[in-house]
Amino acid sequence: METIQINKTDAVRAHGQATPKQKTMLENLFGKKVFVKNIRERIQTIQDVFELNYTTEADFYRKWDGFADHEIGQALEVLIVAAYNESRFPDWTNEDEYKYFAYFKMGSPSGVGFSCADYVGWNAYSGVGSRLVFVGPDAKLNLLDAVKKFLPEYQKSRTT
Repeated sequence: METIQINKTDAVRAHGQATPKQKTMLENLFGKKVFVKNIRERIQTIQDVFELNYTTEADFYRKWDGFADHEIGQALEVLIVAAYNESRFPDWTNEDEYKYFAYFKMGSPSGVGFSCADYVGWNAYSGVGSRLVFVGPDAKLNLLDAVKKFLPEYQKSRTT
């Protein structure tokens, strides 16, 4: 059997121009998730995060076997943010690009409390790793969605 490759952008464009019957065929070939435009709809479980990062849960935990829980949690956070960012990276030279990151208030009675903070000031230091920054037009909504869906993973990275 011969394998052919198709650019995802071309597949999505074809899906947008297809008849209902053709759309069904494309969805059967590539999966319905490929054609869902909103990343928050595509990401429902940690399995979706692994899939969007071209890995599996088994491969992830095999790679991180023997590491501390907070290190595994940090690695999960990196994958979560990467999935929501859809291959976009923050442009640190662009002051007009909004950048959001999860900020947690530690020591709350529930273990971890969630706070959302953003600021306008420009500083010469970074208070968060660049791989943990949500970017893009829906960055804030994506951050809130990620924390809502993956709070246990975020909590894991903040334990010892």
